[in-house]
Amino acid sequence: MVSPFPAPSQIQQPAAGATPSASPSATSSQGGVSGSVASPFGAQAQQAGLSIVVLDPAHGGTDPGARGTGGIRESEIVLDFVIQVRRALELQGFQVVQTRQGNENPSFDDRSATANAQRGAVFVSLHISSTGLPGTVRVYVNSDLPPVADSNGLIPWDRAQAPFLGLSKTFGDLVQGFLTQRFKGSPDAAQTASVRQLRTTAAPAIAVEISSVTVEDRADLDRMAPGVADAVARGAAAFKPSYVVANSPGALP
Repeated sequence: MVSPFPAPSQIQQPAAGATPSASPSATSSQGGVSGSVASPFGAQAQQAGLSIVVLDPAHGGTDPGARGTGGIRESEIVLDFVIQVRRALELQGFQVVQTRQGNENPSFDDRSATANAQRGAVFVSLHISSTGLPGTVRVYVNSDLPPVADSNGLIPWDRAQAPFLGLSKTFGDLVQGFLTQRFKGSPDAAQTASVRQLRTTAAPAIAVEISSVTVEDRADLDRMAPGVADAVARGAAAFKPSYVVANSPGALP
Protein backbone atom coordinates (compact mmCIF):
# COMPACT_ATOMS: atom_id res chain seq x y z
CA MET A 1 0.00 0.00 0.00
CA VAL A 2 1.46 3.34 -1.04
CA SER A 3 2.08 5.58 1.97
CA PRO A 4 0.95 9.20 1.64
CA PHE A 5 3.40 11.92 2.52
CA PRO A 6 2.87 13.42 6.02
CA ALA A 7 2.48 17.09 6.77
CA PRO A 8 5.75 19.10 6.69
CA SER A 9 5.88 19.16 10.49
CA GLN A 10 5.98 15.37 10.45
CA ILE A 11 8.85 14.99 8.02
CA GLN A 12 11.40 12.55 9.34
CA GLN A 13 14.91 13.89 8.97
CA PRO A 14 17.81 11.57 8.11
CA ALA A 15 19.05 9.59 11.09
CA ALA A 16 22.00 10.98 12.99
CA GLY A 17 25.21 9.99 11.30
CA ALA A 18 23.50 9.19 8.00
CA THR A 19 24.88 10.66 4.81
CA PRO A 20 21.92 12.02 2.83
CA SER A 21 23.91 12.66 -0.32
CA ALA A 22 22.77 11.99 -3.84
CA SER A 23 26.02 10.20 -4.65
CA PRO A 24 29.20 9.10 -2.91
CA SER A 25 31.20 11.86 -4.58
CA ALA A 26 28.85 14.46 -3.11
CA THR A 27 29.57 13.47 0.48
CA SER A 28 32.34 15.96 1.13
CA SER A 29 30.25 18.86 -0.17
CA GLN A 30 27.71 18.65 2.61
CA GLY A 31 29.92 20.06 5.35
CA GLY A 32 27.59 19.09 8.18
CA VAL A 33 24.44 20.48 6.59
CA SER A 34 21.52 18.50 8.02
CA GLY A 35 18.42 17.56 6.10
CA SER A 36 19.77 18.38 2.64
CA VAL A 37 21.00 16.43 -0.33
CA ALA A 38 23.89 17.58 -2.45
CA SER A 39 23.44 18.11 -6.14
CA PRO A 40 24.16 14.73 -7.76
CA PHE A 41 26.66 16.25 -10.16
CA GLY A 42 30.40 16.48 -9.58
CA ALA A 43 32.91 18.97 -10.87
CA GLN A 44 34.18 16.91 -13.81
CA ALA A 45 32.50 17.33 -17.17
CA GLN A 46 31.40 13.83 -18.09
CA GLN A 47 28.21 11.88 -18.60
CA ALA A 48 26.86 8.67 -17.12
CA GLY A 49 23.77 6.73 -18.08
CA LEU A 50 21.27 4.55 -16.28
CA SER A 51 22.92 1.40 -14.96
CA ILE A 52 21.39 0.74 -11.52
CA VAL A 53 17.84 0.03 -10.40
CA VAL A 54 17.11 0.36 -6.68
CA LEU A 55 14.24 -1.95 -5.73
CA ASP A 56 12.28 -1.08 -2.62
CA PRO A 57 10.04 -3.85 -1.22
CA ALA A 58 7.62 -1.77 0.85
CA HIS A 59 7.01 -2.19 4.59
CA GLY A 60 8.62 -5.06 6.52
CA GLY A 61 9.45 -5.88 10.12
CA THR A 62 6.71 -4.76 12.48
CA ASP A 63 4.92 -3.07 9.57
CA PRO A 64 3.17 -5.76 7.48
CA GLY A 65 1.51 -3.21 5.19
CA ALA A 66 -1.86 -4.11 3.75
CA ARG A 67 -3.38 -7.35 5.05
CA GLY A 68 -5.98 -9.51 3.38
CA THR A 69 -7.85 -12.72 3.82
CA GLY A 70 -6.01 -15.94 4.50
CA GLY A 71 -3.11 -14.18 6.17
CA ILE A 72 -1.92 -12.33 3.07
CA ARG A 73 0.64 -9.68 4.04
CA GLU A 74 1.89 -7.02 1.69
CA SER A 75 5.40 -6.99 3.20
CA GLU A 76 5.86 -10.69 2.42
CA ILE A 77 4.40 -10.69 -1.08
CA VAL A 78 6.51 -7.77 -2.32
CA LEU A 79 9.68 -9.61 -1.32
CA ASP A 80 8.61 -12.50 -3.54
CA PHE A 81 7.85 -10.07 -6.37
CA VAL A 82 11.26 -8.44 -5.99
CA ILE A 83 13.01 -11.75 -6.68
CA GLN A 84 11.41 -11.94 -10.10
CA VAL A 85 11.76 -8.23 -10.85
CA ARG A 86 15.44 -8.39 -9.95
CA ARG A 87 16.00 -11.37 -12.23
CA ALA A 88 14.28 -9.63 -15.15
CA LEU A 89 16.31 -6.44 -14.64
CA GLU A 90 19.59 -8.33 -14.45
CA LEU A 91 18.76 -10.07 -17.73
CA GLN A 92 18.47 -6.55 -19.21
CA GLY A 93 21.98 -5.78 -17.95
CA PHE A 94 21.08 -3.65 -14.93
CA GLN A 95 22.77 -3.77 -11.56
CA VAL A 96 20.13 -4.13 -8.82
CA VAL A 97 20.30 -2.77 -5.28
CA GLN A 98 17.58 -3.60 -2.71
CA THR A 99 16.53 -1.46 0.23
CA ARG A 100 15.82 -4.59 2.26
CA GLN A 101 16.66 -8.26 1.83
CA GLY A 102 14.46 -9.84 4.51
CA ASN A 103 11.86 -8.94 7.09
CA GLU A 104 13.47 -5.73 8.29
CA ASN A 105 11.81 -2.31 8.00
CA PRO A 106 14.21 0.47 6.97
CA SER A 107 12.90 3.97 7.54
CA PHE A 108 11.66 6.01 4.59
CA ASP A 109 14.84 8.07 4.79
CA ASP A 110 17.08 4.99 4.90
CA ARG A 111 15.38 3.74 1.74
CA SER A 112 15.91 7.08 0.02
CA ALA A 113 19.51 7.23 1.21
CA THR A 114 20.17 3.87 -0.44
CA ALA A 115 18.98 5.29 -3.76
CA ASN A 116 20.69 8.65 -3.28
CA ALA A 117 24.05 6.94 -2.75
CA GLN A 118 23.97 5.60 -6.32
CA ARG A 119 24.91 7.38 -9.53
CA GLY A 120 22.93 6.66 -12.68
CA ALA A 121 20.07 4.94 -10.84
CA VAL A 122 16.30 4.81 -10.78
CA PHE A 123 14.13 3.90 -7.79
CA VAL A 124 11.20 1.47 -7.92
CA SER A 125 9.06 0.93 -4.81
CA LEU A 126 6.82 -2.16 -4.92
CA HIS A 127 3.46 -2.31 -3.13
CA ILE A 128 0.34 -4.46 -2.90
CA SER A 129 -2.83 -2.38 -2.49
CA SER A 130 -5.79 -2.92 -0.24
CA THR A 131 -8.13 -1.45 -2.87
CA GLY A 132 -8.52 -1.43 -6.63
CA LEU A 133 -9.66 -3.94 -9.19
CA PRO A 134 -7.87 -7.25 -8.55
CA GLY A 135 -5.52 -8.17 -11.35
CA THR A 136 -4.58 -4.58 -12.21
CA VAL A 137 -1.42 -2.58 -11.56
CA ARG A 138 -0.92 1.17 -11.13
CA VAL A 139 2.24 3.25 -11.30
CA TYR A 140 2.53 6.40 -9.19
CA VAL A 141 4.93 9.30 -9.45
CA ASN A 142 5.21 12.08 -6.92
CA SER A 143 2.99 15.12 -7.40
CA ASP A 144 4.54 18.51 -8.09
CA LEU A 145 7.16 19.81 -5.68
CA PRO A 146 8.48 23.38 -5.76
CA PRO A 147 12.21 23.26 -6.64
CA VAL A 148 14.14 24.72 -3.73
CA ALA A 149 17.89 25.00 -3.23
CA ASP A 150 19.94 26.93 -0.70
CA SER A 151 22.81 29.29 -1.49
CA ASN A 152 25.25 26.37 -1.57
CA GLY A 153 23.26 24.53 -4.19
CA LEU A 154 21.99 21.92 -1.75
CA ILE A 155 18.46 20.63 -2.18
CA PRO A 156 16.39 20.17 1.02
CA TRP A 157 16.00 16.50 1.87
CA ASP A 158 12.20 16.64 1.66
CA ARG A 159 12.38 18.19 -1.83
CA ALA A 160 15.00 15.84 -3.30
CA GLN A 161 12.57 14.52 -5.93
CA ALA A 162 11.77 17.98 -7.34
CA PRO A 163 14.44 18.11 -10.09
CA PHE A 164 13.51 14.61 -11.24
CA LEU A 165 9.72 14.88 -11.57
CA GLY A 166 9.74 15.05 -15.37
CA LEU A 167 12.05 12.05 -15.69
CA SER A 168 10.00 10.14 -13.12
CA LYS A 169 6.85 10.74 -15.16
CA THR A 170 8.56 9.56 -18.35
CA PHE A 171 9.82 6.42 -16.60
CA GLY A 172 6.45 5.82 -14.94
CA ASP A 173 4.52 6.15 -18.18
CA LEU A 174 6.80 3.64 -19.89
CA VAL A 175 6.39 1.06 -17.13
CA GLN A 176 2.64 1.67 -16.94
CA GLY A 177 2.33 1.17 -20.69
CA PHE A 178 3.92 -2.27 -20.49
CA LEU A 179 1.80 -3.15 -17.44
CA THR A 180 -1.41 -2.16 -19.25
CA GLN A 181 -0.52 -4.52 -22.08
CA ARG A 182 -0.30 -7.39 -19.58
CA PHE A 183 -3.06 -6.51 -17.10
CA LYS A 184 -6.42 -5.47 -18.53
CA GLY A 185 -8.12 -2.63 -16.68
CA SER A 186 -4.86 -0.98 -15.57
CA PRO A 187 -4.47 2.77 -16.29
CA ASP A 188 -2.86 3.93 -19.52
CA ALA A 189 -0.46 6.33 -17.82
CA ALA A 190 1.25 6.82 -14.48
CA GLN A 191 -0.75 8.67 -11.84
CA THR A 192 0.47 11.39 -9.50
CA ALA A 193 0.21 11.31 -5.72
CA SER A 194 2.10 12.56 -2.68
CA VAL A 195 4.09 9.38 -2.09
CA ARG A 196 6.36 9.55 0.95
CA GLN A 197 8.83 6.98 -0.37
CA LEU A 198 9.47 9.03 -3.49
CA ARG A 199 9.67 12.59 -2.22
CA THR A 200 13.11 12.26 -0.62
CA THR A 201 14.67 10.34 -3.53
CA ALA A 202 17.15 12.22 -5.73
CA ALA A 203 16.62 10.06 -8.83
CA PRO A 204 13.81 9.15 -11.21
CA ALA A 205 11.43 7.32 -8.88
CA ILE A 206 8.15 5.43 -9.19
CA ALA A 207 5.86 3.33 -7.00
CA VAL A 208 4.27 0.23 -8.53
CA GLU A 209 1.08 -0.92 -6.77
CA ILE A 210 -0.47 -4.30 -7.51
CA SER A 211 -4.13 -5.02 -6.71
CA SER A 212 -4.93 -6.43 -4.30
CA VAL A 213 -4.66 -8.21 -0.93
CA THR A 214 -8.42 -8.75 -1.04
CA VAL A 215 -8.04 -11.72 -3.43
CA GLU A 216 -9.25 -14.98 -1.91
CA ASP A 217 -6.27 -16.97 -3.16
CA ARG A 218 -2.72 -15.64 -2.89
CA ALA A 219 -1.87 -17.61 -6.03
CA ASP A 220 -3.83 -14.98 -7.97
CA LEU A 221 -1.20 -12.43 -6.91
CA ASP A 222 1.73 -14.79 -7.41
CA ARG A 223 0.69 -15.33 -11.03
CA MET A 224 1.04 -11.60 -11.64
CA ALA A 225 4.71 -11.48 -10.61
CA PRO A 226 6.27 -12.50 -13.96
CA GLY A 227 4.22 -9.90 -15.85
CA VAL A 228 5.08 -7.16 -13.36
CA ALA A 229 8.76 -8.12 -13.51
CA ASP A 230 8.78 -8.05 -17.30
CA ALA A 231 7.04 -4.65 -17.45
CA VAL A 232 9.43 -3.03 -14.97
CA ALA A 233 12.49 -4.42 -16.77
CA ARG A 234 11.23 -3.43 -20.21
CA GLY A 235 10.26 0.00 -18.92
CA ALA A 236 13.73 0.55 -17.43
CA ALA A 237 15.37 -0.55 -20.67
CA ALA A 238 13.13 1.78 -22.72
CA PHE A 239 13.85 4.66 -20.32
CA LYS A 240 17.63 4.17 -20.37
CA PRO A 241 18.31 6.40 -23.41
CA SER A 242 16.31 9.23 -21.80
CA TYR A 243 18.39 9.40 -18.62
CA VAL A 244 21.85 10.88 -18.95
CA VAL A 245 23.47 12.24 -15.80
CA ALA A 246 25.61 15.29 -16.60
CA ASN A 247 28.36 15.85 -14.06
CA SER A 248 29.05 19.47 -14.92
CA PRO A 249 28.58 21.87 -11.97
CA GLY A 250 25.06 23.19 -11.58
CA ALA A 251 23.61 20.95 -14.26
CA LEU A 252 20.18 19.47 -13.81
CA PRO A 253 19.00 16.05 -15.03
